[in-house]
Amino acid sequence: MKITEYVDAVETAGLALAEAAAEAGAAAAVPTCPGWRIRDLLRHTTKVHRWATEHIVEAHPTYRPEPGETPLDGAELLAHFREGHAGLVAALRAAPEDLECWSFLPAPSSLAFWARRQAHETSVHRADAESATPGGPGPVDPVLAADGIDELLRGFHGRDRSRVRTPEPRTLRVRATDTGDVWTVRLSASKPPATERATGEADAELSGPADRLYLCLWNRLPVDAVTLTGDGALARLWQETSAI
Repeated sequence: MKITEYVDAVETAGLALAEAAAEAGAAAAVPTCPGWRIRDLLRHTTKVHRWATEHIVEAHPTYRPEPGETPLDGAELLAHFREGHAGLVAALRAAPEDLECWSFLPAPSSLAFWARRQAHETSVHRADAESATPGGPGPVDPVLAADGIDELLRGFHGRDRSRVRTPEPRTLRVRATDTGDVWTVRLSASKPPATERATGEADAELSGPADRLYLCLWNRLPVDAVTLTGDGALARLWQETSAI
């Protein structure tokens, strides 16, 4: 995806998140994030948006800790979220292509990293907000969803800190039936998952539309929202150990 497409996704998802939050109300429970209310979701997401904006605008070369969460609530909190979201979108659109600042996953550039990361941060939390409404999480663009699966599998879970490990080598395949994307994830006891954009033999496969897989792998939908074939223990292992 192009950087401009990521930024458009940040904008679209943030606006939808705010609409869903307004519909549900600050006190509504968030089914996809047990223990959270909409106010918790808004406080978390605006904190991340403002943290990302700081790195982009000030071009911090090293990690800066996230700020504390705002104590605002209700309408004031929603306005604070909207302000932070608009600031992030503006910062991404104004940033130079050769921006150099701290990032934590491989990317072609610092700007590409932050645009991609915030597109998925906001899209997943948009689904969280929508889970608190009668309609539930709406669809995610298939291309964006496939990109998010790739970021999750090859980015987040390619790091040593991934807890998805198996006593003996096992293989999980993820297949998006609408985009044609396939990932083969090799699991072991001593190394983080190694993911290839390729087909191959697997002990289990998760397949379905990219947006359903996206939310399933982020543990926002149950495994039965997609098609599981093979060893169900690998799907349970993912649910139990893959939280970021």
